Amino acid sequence: MKYAVNVFLMLLMVVVALNGCTRKVMHKPGAPPSDRALTEVDADNLGFDDDLDTASLVLAIDRSLNYYDGAGRDQMFPIADRLVGAKQMKESLMAFRKILQSNTSFEQKKKQIAAEFLVLRAPGENGDGAIVFTGYYEPLLAGSLTRTDKYQYPLYRPPPDILMEKVSKNETKISRKANGLTVPYYTRREIDVDGVLRGKGLELIWVSDPVELNSLHIQGSGKIELEDGKMLSVSYAQNNGWPFRSITRNMLDQNKIERSDSSYRNFKTWLKGKNEQELFEILSYNERYIFFRFVDSEPVGSLGQPVTPDRSIATDPDYFPEGALAYIRLRKPVLDDENNITKRISFSRFVLNQDKGSAIKGPGRVDLFCGFGPKAQATAGSLKEKGELYFLISK
Repeated sequence: MKYAVNVFLMLLMVVVALNGCTRKVMHKPGAPPSDRALTEVDADNLGFDDDLDTASLVLAIDRSLNYYDGAGRDQMFPIADRLVGAKQMKESLMAFRKILQSNTSFEQKKKQIAAEFLVLRAPGENGDGAIVFTGYYEPLLAGSLTRTDKYQYPLYRPPPDILMEKVSKNETKISRKANGLTVPYYTRREIDVDGVLRGKGLELIWVSDPVELNSLHIQGSGKIELEDGKMLSVSYAQNNGWPFRSITRNMLDQNKIERSDSSYRNFKTWLKGKNEQELFEILSYNERYIFFRFVDSEPVGSLGQPVTPDRSIATDPDYFPEGALAYIRLRKPVLDDENNITKRISFSRFVLNQDKGSAIKGPGRVDLFCGFGPKAQATAGSLKEKGELYFLISK
């Protein structure tokens, strides 16, 4: 009888845990120990200074709230060693927004945030809290809705023969059928060099510069200006299932470029000096290929919501909660009128975790969305700093 009662109590505890707003996370093989995933720190030591305007922060918060009300409403999110429901995540953002929009002084707001929110530090790749920050932006390309001698490099929409199998919450296996067998989808080389998709009516638009097109594949979204001045926005729609591989790193490893050529701007210049055959040979090292779609608004992140310049970050969703409020501290470049770097200064800022990227993997990487235009391109292309990442959730 005692055994039966104990079994009943154990089952009851399981039911209560599953029905509550939080439950324990099972440790993922290969991930850092759960007690190192996010570590609570003293909020009073952070200061909570922010180098941007409040309006952009409120806009980014509202976009995460839209996600929690929509596609993310049934999701559970990892916070330290627990899973937290969308309802609690939403309540945290609403509480934070209320503080932001109150009539109290900024100093009083910072004290209220420190008193009412748990602050959890990200571990970094080695558990020392050091995070590598990079930037991404929305590039501008010249293009045409029809193929011409000038505009001959296509963006493709997702092919109909792509097969997708959900492996886990954040992982989808992508393949195709060939002779009755399931095989990996075509690589970048097969698409760009061999032309396996050419002439199948999948071309979305054509652009004039293959190096800038490669940048668009890396950034995931951008704008294309037609010759009549009309501007079209394109965004990530699908990928071919192959992992991202850095062509810059490959060129460095083969001693094909000097380290001074490895910066974003200099590497693009180096690529543009290659003939087309050599260029596509170099680009084919990265087998990952991106398919696009037209969008009517700003670039859309992985949550299905627009990303906000300087307020949205991309991280690995296997480690950090999607849509969550975060706080970052690092250095940023200061640019002159020609977008050259004059110096780097320390800054801190509240951001929202609203995107992911094929190169942003593990607990030690963050990509900051820098927006659109020459300044955004210069900032994103020169941003590679070690910094700190914290997540906030209301007590």
